[in-house]
Amino acid sequence: MEIVSAISLWFIPVVIAFILIYGTYKKVPTYESFVEGGKDGIKMAVSIMPFLVGMMVAIAVFRASGALDVMVDWLRPGLEMVGIPAEIVPLALIRPISGTAALGITSDLIGVHGPDSFIGTLAATLQGSTDTTFYVLTVYFGAVGIKKMGDALKVGLLADAVAIITAIIVVTFMF
Repeated sequence: MEIVSAISLWFIPVVIAFILIYGTYKKVPTYESFVEGGKDGIKMAVSIMPFLVGMMVAIAVFRASGALDVMVDWLRPGLEMVGIPAEIVPLALIRPISGTAALGITSDLIGVHGPDSFIGTLAATLQGSTDTTFYVLTVYFGAVGIKKMGDALKVGLLADAVAIITAIIVVTFMF
């Protein structure tokens, strides 16, 4: 176990040192390249800011308006018939939109139900097995100027749906 800790502690500094030494060996201006990358990173951060703000406002309005609660209450009877806890629905709906909001919901679920409960385990599994599809599409595709993202959206949402269904099945069998 000490070997793994030592490797994990030294891995990033060794990789960075290797890149700098190799770049210097190949006569690449490493410091200038680093500074240029930093400039590009700041430009990228500024260019994706409107997408991030729009996404966060939409999530906040959806949750604060009570629309999420109404949707969960509407779905509750059907979900309970098939053995799916309705408390998971907000996480399943928000996770493709925002990782931060989904993490907040996961923390709430684990805080209320406990980490070893069915809902806590399912929430943690959903958090780890799904992706922030809308976030990725709006921020990263928007940052590089991709306008047509229909196929990527379909595939991303299909992957999220498969991950949610699989997580429910696996956690149900393990519990």
